[in-house]
Amino acid sequence: MALQVGIVGLANSGKTTLFAALTGTGAQAVGKENVGMAAIPDTRLAQVAEVVHAKKVTPAAIRVVDVPGTGAQLLGNLRQVDLLLLVLDAWSGTRDPQEDYETVMLELLAADREHVERRIERASKQAKSGDAKLKADVENLETLAAHLENLRAVSELGADVEIPPELELLTIKPLHRIVNGPEGIDLKLESELAELPEEEARAFRDGESALAEVVRALAEELDLITFFTAGEKETRAWTLRRGSTALEAAETVHTDIARGFIRAEVIRWDDLVAAGSHTEAARAGKQRLEGKTYVVQDGDVLNVRFNV
Repeated sequence: MALQVGIVGLANSGKTTLFAALTGTGAQAVGKENVGMAAIPDTRLAQVAEVVHAKKVTPAAIRVVDVPGTGAQLLGNLRQVDLLLLVLDAWSGTRDPQEDYETVMLELLAADREHVERRIERASKQAKSGDAKLKADVENLETLAAHLENLRAVSELGADVEIPPELELLTIKPLHRIVNGPEGIDLKLESELAELPEEEARAFRDGESALAEVVRALAEELDLITFFTAGEKETRAWTLRRGSTALEAAETVHTDIARGFIRAEVIRWDDLVAAGSHTEAARAGKQRLEGKTYVVQDGDVLNVRFNV
């Protein structure tokens, strides 16, 4: 599963316009939310693909989720995302982006408070058994609830308060703001250009999309690295959390590859480009064999040998 970004914002702020601009034509409705993929621009991918004469080139992508509204139930659909992307209206001339930011934060706090209170209800019933751990869990949840009641994000809590990861609280997630308007990004224009062929859109903009840098910033905030698989049939970029192993990279590509992992042939993308082929890179001593625990580096080209 690709890492996920959830879009939040008030009505008419440009949320869905941002979604359309980020995902292009790859959007589809899933339940009550819109879901699509935002490609991560990477100039290295085309260079690697050219070396191996790839017939298909696939960029790495981030999954984007857009929910219609800000109520607690709807925001609950974003609990599994890794980062929140907040859209602020600076185009209509009728709203103050800072006030909108504060309003959305109150909505997120309210959704978290309601979520924690429901969890306290369930945990309190279980704690009647007298189990010390269950009682401690209830006390911890009550501390979280009091913190949220005081309109403070969970991210502000100190290390002395345990935050169960399964709670998936919204106010502990990284939050990235996008100002929709002259002070930031013209999302209407970007969504229209996203429907054009890339060359036409680039010529109109006289360069790269304003959202390309946003996607890169999201990848950086999520602490992602990019690795490549390079073959004639398909050359593809993939994302991993920084510090992930070759086995985790193999699992990202396909669970069967991870299950039958033997070894990984590893070469730096620029070494491959300079050599002109895998064969020449190996001959020059630029390719090496690594095991399951090898920590993948940004820009690595991996070829995993496996047997299932």
